[in-house]
Amino acid sequence: MLTSDARAQLTVVLVGARNPSNIGAAARAIYDFGFSDLRVVNEYAAPFEAAQLEDQSAGLPEVKSAVRASSVMQRARRFDALAEAIADCQLVVGTTAIGAREMRQKIEPIRETAPRVREALDGGLRVALLFGSEKTGLTNDQLSHCSVLTTVPMYQPEGERHLSMNLGQSVAVCLYELSREGFDGMRELPVLHEAAATVEDRERLTQLLLDAMHVTGYTRRYPHNAHEPLVRQLVQQLGTSHREAMTWMGFLRQVLRREQGETQ
Repeated sequence: MLTSDARAQLTVVLVGARNPSNIGAAARAIYDFGFSDLRVVNEYAAPFEAAQLEDQSAGLPEVKSAVRASSVMQRARRFDALAEAIADCQLVVGTTAIGAREMRQKIEPIRETAPRVREALDGGLRVALLFGSEKTGLTNDQLSHCSVLTTVPMYQPEGERHLSMNLGQSVAVCLYELSREGFDGMRELPVLHEAAATVEDRERLTQLLLDAMHVTGYTRRYPHNAHEPLVRQLVQQLGTSHREAMTWMGFLRQVLRREQGETQ
């Protein structure tokens, strides 16, 4: 499980991102998975500044392109050069869709990279996770700054050469892999405590189902499917909890009342 201290050691670096909405989407993914440090490498400030625009109409410091993640965007920093953005990092991981380029470094799927990154974060190392531009991805020169290269496995249609994901989606998938074992402060799934169905519940349900089969004529048309042992086995799957068994019994009583009313 990633602690808050470990998550604070991860830096997401967007290199050459051009679309403010994609920068905002990446910030939202960072926020949603409990991370906080975003750095953008682009000698042109316009995309970064546009992503940081505040929603003046709402009167709140909320970034339009990064819903609920304005805190990440407001702390984000822009750098002119990649070397400056990762100068304080001990481990640099580059993401790539590979494409048609000739790779000179080993590439591994993100599921294999994630444990190594978690170990580095737990050890107090600052880790940079690099993502390239929406159009070209990371260049070979930019990838040369990385000690580890990783990729998100993707389906490749026949004839398709340049596979790529939306920048925000790519960030989200990678951060999900890092967080699969959980992290402090994550939203816990609600636990549903239900009483299990008793033998009495199942026997009552079995009898009601047999009665419904008889009244509707199912027993006459399909006698081999209406043997009591077979029906009892079916009920084992229908009513695993007391609530489920009661629901089925209520439904079957309604069927019986309707069928018996029509035959009177």
